[in-house]
Amino acid sequence: MANLLLTRLRQGKRTLPFPAAEPTLPKRFRGAPIIDDSRCPSGCKACVDVCPTDAISTNGPLTIDLGRCLFCPECSNACPDNAIQYSRQYPLATNDRDDLILGAKQPLKLAHRMAENIHRILGRSLKLRQVSAGGCNGCEADINVLNTIVFDLGRFGIQFVASPRHADGLLITGPVTMNMRLALQTTYDAIPDPKIVIAVGACAISGGPFRDHQDVLNGANNMFRVDLYIPGCPPHPFTILDGLLRLIGRIETGTGAEKSR
Repeated sequence: MANLLLTRLRQGKRTLPFPAAEPTLPKRFRGAPIIDDSRCPSGCKACVDVCPTDAISTNGPLTIDLGRCLFCPECSNACPDNAIQYSRQYPLATNDRDDLILGAKQPLKLAHRMAENIHRILGRSLKLRQVSAGGCNGCEADINVLNTIVFDLGRFGIQFVASPRHADGLLITGPVTMNMRLALQTTYDAIPDPKIVIAVGACAISGGPFRDHQDVLNGANNMFRVDLYIPGCPPHPFTILDGLLRLIGRIETGTGAEKSR
C-alpha cells in the first residue's frame, strides 16, 4: 500500500485543466476546414471528385458538409490553388444539422446550451446511454477515453450509465444499421422524458462512408430529433468534450471569446 501511495504522489496530477486552459493537440491534428473561395477557379471540381463522401459542393459557393466530412486531406491535396486548408480548430459541435454546412462566408455556428425547459430539469448534470449502431469502434474508443483520469468526464457531472432507464439522453455512434434499428429504438423508448439525443461522428450524423447503402439509415436524425451533432471520423476527445460542455452550459460562446464556467 505504501508503494502505491508513493507511486501516486510521484505521478502528480494527471487530469488536464480543460476547459480553463486550451488543450495541446497533436501536430497531425486536422480541425475545421478553412475555405478561400477567391482561390477557387470557375469550373474546377478537383476537390469534389476526390471526396469519398460527397461532402463538398461547388453548386454556387464552395461548401463542405462537416456532417459528411471524414477530415481526410484529399480535398486539400487535390486543390491546385490551396482553396481548402485545415485549421487547428477543435470545437466543431452544433445543435442543428444545417449548421454543419461550412463555407467561406458561412462560419461554423457552435453549439449552445440545451433548451431552457430541458436544462431546468437536467441542470448541469447529464447521464448518457451510449449505443454503437454499427460503428467501427473509432468514435467509441475516443468516447471511452473521456472516462480516463486524463479527461475525468465525471468532474463535469457527465456520466455514461449501463441502463437507459437511468439515462437523460442517448449518445449514438455508427451509421445506424438496419440490424441495430430495433435495439436503438428500444433503448430510446426506455429513456424517461425529457431526453436528448447526441450523434457522434460522421457515420452517426450522415452515414459517413456507408451513406446510401441499403443496410444503413444514414445517421441518427432519420430516426430521432438530434440535439447535438459532433462531427469527425472519429472526432478528437477534446471535440467531443467541448460539445458536451457546450450542451450543458459549461462552455458558452461569447461575442469575442469562448468563456468557460
